Amino acid sequence: MIYDASLDGLLQKAWDGKRIDQAEALRLYHLPLEELGTLADRRRHLAKGDAYGGRGNEIVTYIVDRNVNYTNVCNVYCKFCAFYRVEGDDDAYVITLEEMDKKIEETIALGGTQILMQGGHHPKLTKQWYLDLLHHIRSKFPQINIHGFSPSEFVHFREVFNEPLEQIIRDFHEAGLGSIPGGGGEILVDRVRKRISPLKAMSDDWLEVMDVAHRLGLNSSATMMFGHVETVEDRVEHLERIRAQQDKSRAGVPPAQALHPAATLQRGSNNAVETTAMAGGTPALPSAGFTAFIAWTFQAENTKLKAPTVGAHEYLRMQALSRIYLDNIPNIQSSWVTQGLDIGQVALKYGANDLGSIMIEENVVSQAGTTFRMGVADMQRLINDLGYEPRQRDNWYRLVG
Repeated sequence: MIYDASLDGLLQKAWDGKRIDQAEALRLYHLPLEELGTLADRRRHLAKGDAYGGRGNEIVTYIVDRNVNYTNVCNVYCKFCAFYRVEGDDDAYVITLEEMDKKIEETIALGGTQILMQGGHHPKLTKQWYLDLLHHIRSKFPQINIHGFSPSEFVHFREVFNEPLEQIIRDFHEAGLGSIPGGGGEILVDRVRKRISPLKAMSDDWLEVMDVAHRLGLNSSATMMFGHVETVEDRVEHLERIRAQQDKSRAGVPPAQALHPAATLQRGSNNAVETTAMAGGTPALPSAGFTAFIAWTFQAENTKLKAPTVGAHEYLRMQALSRIYLDNIPNIQSSWVTQGLDIGQVALKYGANDLGSIMIEENVVSQAGTTFRMGVADMQRLINDLGYEPRQRDNWYRLVG
């Protein structure tokens, strides 16, 4: 074996918490998995050490929320999706207010603080339908954050409503939208997107929605769905585009303020010591941007996309690399929903500091054949077994209770 001193330098650079570039990321990708995991765990310690009053490396967080898919009618026909239906299908639906109320009441009874509300690209729902839905939820359940509508949905709204993105997001925010999920990110490389979802928002569209939302004060998450037709280079390009957008969104914000804005939130309250109220009653943070990054692998069953899938080894490798590369995003979430409870737990030693949601309801991944389930007691056990303290959080990573 030929000794490569430059690799030692790169490993030290990653260990010290310094920024790496795309070429360096590709070199790290090929490390033995255990070595890459050790570097990612080190970066997690550097990223979270000052959080929660200096206890960030003693705590692993989770959230109690519910996925609510307001419609399964969609006109973009993504090849990787087993959830969508077209108008006229026997099982096509649009949620009613009564159904929504029941779902939220059940969520609150389980200690939930949020609904993750997404749906298909319905060609006929009007802007007023969405505004009425948001206003109804905010008025009846002010303690619940509405984490809703992925960037691809907003691009769809722009086309259907024939209005600028900024106006739509502003109006949704004023009606009650609290934050935006990172769904639909897939791989932010148009060559890939044109193969797997040619009618869906392209890379620049997805990033434009996030840019506008951040400028308007809304936080969001970022995601990556990998293990289908993309290359490793495509995955690293995806990470680069996410990191560059976060740099732009957080420009001028002191690093400590950008990475650790969270305070403790008393259960039942919608305001924290370090926050002020935004429109719609949602707590405002010192700066907007991506609060977290979540990666998961393509789930192939019942989909039209025929591509070789990847397993837990590749999932852990990419999550670890994501933690190292995304040096400006404080939280990395484990995807136990696609990987299962055991790998979800292992991922907490590969850069993740959060175990995500108990998923009171989940429809999209389960339609593709993956049906892992977990309650609060299971989640707390997985965290405790690794020696961490489990703590419930809200969408802004403030501890609840």
